[in-house]
Amino acid sequence: DQEQIDWFENLVKTHPAEEGWKVFVFTHAPPNGSGLRVLQENHVVNGCCWLNHSNEKQCKKFIELVREHRCIKAWFSGHFHLGQDYQDSITFPTIDPKDGPYPNRGSCVFAQTSVMRAGTSRDGRQQSRLIRGNKNGFEICTVDHQKDGKIRLDATISYKGDTNEVGVYAHEDEAYDHDSYFKVYAPCAGDKLHPPDDGFRRYNSDGNIEPFDIEADTVAWWYMSCGRALGMLNGNLIEYDSSTLAPLGLVVGADELVGKKIGVINSGLDADTCEMMMDEVEGMEGADCAALAGDLREQAVVLLDKKTMQVTVVQPNEDGSYWRKIVRNKMVRMKEVRRVKAAKIWAADLLGLEDDSEAKVVSSWGPYTTTSGTAKKTSVPGLTAP
Repeated sequence: DQEQIDWFENLVKTHPAEEGWKVFVFTHAPPNGSGLRVLQENHVVNGCCWLNHSNEKQCKKFIELVREHRCIKAWFSGHFHLGQDYQDSITFPTIDPKDGPYPNRGSCVFAQTSVMRAGTSRDGRQQSRLIRGNKNGFEICTVDHQKDGKIRLDATISYKGDTNEVGVYAHEDEAYDHDSYFKVYAPCAGDKLHPPDDGFRRYNSDGNIEPFDIEADTVAWWYMSCGRALGMLNGNLIEYDSSTLAPLGLVVGADELVGKKIGVINSGLDADTCEMMMDEVEGMEGADCAALAGDLREQAVVLLDKKTMQVTVVQPNEDGSYWRKIVRNKMVRMKEVRRVKAAKIWAADLLGLEDDSEAKVVSSWGPYTTTSGTAKKTSVPGLTAP
């Protein structure tokens, strides 16, 4: 909560790297910008990857603190239930320029931590972390609970003064054979030494992104004029954090998108046109269009179904974001499930049922329709899909 964030910010401010402080952080979920491997079928599309994911300001706060306060040397997290055999289960604050753009992660190493119990592992691995300090820095190791606690060195981190550190992997990616299953395309904006990746889409001379066909394996991403970043992942339209390019959530599902064209067009209006249009819309007569009229880079993301000739405008949320908040925070959903369970017991007692499973209980929400923690479809039957 905000009180804890304030406490954490005060702690790193009052323990500066220049005075020799070295802070190690342990949280359930990793922060946005950590660069750790994620499981796209769950965390990416459902907006529950990162620490405080559902609060945009708080979600960004943690990596901002890491970048500003170099006393933060390591950050360990779990949440994904993935093993530690993938090389990107550990990410370093800096890399050799020949290997890619500067990752901008302060002086912090991020490490994914697996699970110890077989029933909770997503990839069958049962592992935990061991940290060993030495005179030059520290080592990150894996304890393998399927091999009688065998310890394997994964990475060595050496301090280079108080404000920098360098990491070296101890072995190659031991899960390479499974890479295609867990691989997630992550946009790369490049830096002064590296151009953006091949998926980056540029605007034409008219200020539009030319429409292009979407298939399940289409790779593309772009910045909106407002600074939001959108891109493709397995046929889905995903919103990415504009600073870290970490995935935030699902915008349009593959069920609605694959087989269509997508493009970005200008939609800014001059004052006269805006006034005329608003006066024609019931309930908007006399609306003040000054803000819209002055925004020459107002844009629309549009989809074209070539079979039906229908065009769908992908509207942003009221706060300007695009990813759909169609799944609530897990703690909220757990409360909802408990309410349903209590209602079943109440109904069974009131109706004289032998088993509460016989009770017919439904829930009502505002915009939500289910307690499910997984949502992979955004189409509206009869409107944006057959």
